[in-house]
Amino acid sequence: MEINTCVVAAAWLLSAYLIGGIPFGYLIGRMRGIDVRTVGSKNIGATNVFRTVGKKWGLLAFALDVAKGLVPTLLAKSFAPAACLPLVVGVTCVVGHMLTPYMKFKGGKGVATAFGMLIGLVPALVGVAFLVFVAAFALSNYISLGSCLAAAFLAVSVWFPWLGVKGVADLPQCILVTAIALFVIWKHRSNIKRLIEGTENKIYIFKKQK
Repeated sequence: MEINTCVVAAAWLLSAYLIGGIPFGYLIGRMRGIDVRTVGSKNIGATNVFRTVGKKWGLLAFALDVAKGLVPTLLAKSFAPAACLPLVVGVTCVVGHMLTPYMKFKGGKGVATAFGMLIGLVPALVGVAFLVFVAAFALSNYISLGSCLAAAFLAVSVWFPWLGVKGVADLPQCILVTAIALFVIWKHRSNIKRLIEGTENKIYIFKKQK
């Protein structure tokens, strides 16, 4: 019985990693004749697609990256609602996005996929984090700043019931959520450096890029 359980768990994690690793941003860019690894920030994530391929394609990449974190997490939640499987599956999706096996373990920064995972796990908490992102982005036009602030908020707030929002209940899950949030911030280290230097690119949703 334990062997069967381990096999099932391994199958879930392998599937989550392979799904999370699908480089939608890169594929959309190639579909449009652009290798996003060679333009803009050279990142395969939705922000670079938005900037270098087009707004609608960037939004599509974002939606797909969110879905590959959300859908496996929800499926795992329906399969084992009382276990830690949903969180582990979601985190594995995020790791797959960041270290995709399809591109020599070089991937995106994990924000959209982590967003999808957390919608499936703690929708109220991620809703507040999304408001943090929107406020920071609206005031600065820096997606990287909004992403880092939202991740920092999650890393802290998951430990406390803020504004009536219940965080993840047990210690291992709190540690995993915090770890993935901090990993997202670490993946933005080059953006943070550019923000400090004042050379980070801004993103404008409703008007032409500057």
